Amino acid sequence: MTWHQILRERLADVLLEAAPDAPTLCEGWEARHVAAHVVLRESSLVVGAGLVVPGMSGRADRAIDTLADTARTEGAYRDLVARVADQPARWHPMSWAGEAANVVELFVHAEDVRRGAGPVPAPDIDPELVEVLWGQTVRASGLQLRKAPVGVVLVRDDGIRHLARKPRGVHGTVVVRGAVPEIVLWALGRGAAADVRLEGDAVDVALLSARLPVV
Repeated sequence: MTWHQILRERLADVLLEAAPDAPTLCEGWEARHVAAHVVLRESSLVVGAGLVVPGMSGRADRAIDTLADTARTEGAYRDLVARVADQPARWHPMSWAGEAANVVELFVHAEDVRRGAGPVPAPDIDPELVEVLWGQTVRASGLQLRKAPVGVVLVRDDGIRHLARKPRGVHGTVVVRGAVPEIVLWALGRGAAADVRLEGDAVDVALLSARLPVV
């Protein structure tokens, strides 16, 4: 099995362990909304477009809310989660994208659900998957952190580092330290639930924390 297939199964398991109305790290979303998002991301052209076209985001949000509203009961929720576990249709771009589009997405949404109600033990991640997550985060970090007001260096807990953004103007660089899964969550705006440490000038750390909060 590929990593995105393994992570799809993991996400489905995490969703099944949660109630339909369980809180998540996604503001305004319960577990059923995360399930609806994943299903429609892989089956609806409207929702797929809404992820990249700002003018379509409202329609995408309404579609997700509508599907989530059908999954308020335990039985309907389990049916929706079963759709999460299915592979996307062959015609859909997400079917072609495989690892590149799905590994980080599915990993992060499982953590959105796992951590929604508060702190939980760190996930037990295969070392090979850690490297896949790191590689994808390194490649995406320039875009993810393009609005950071300071320079950013990501440093794994084994010491490997990556310059994600050079400092601009009068500001310096902030070092973000943590295990790879925690850095992934921080870079995607889940820092308030991730175990990372920010090091640098106090003003620079405060500026970065204002944009990407930490615990």
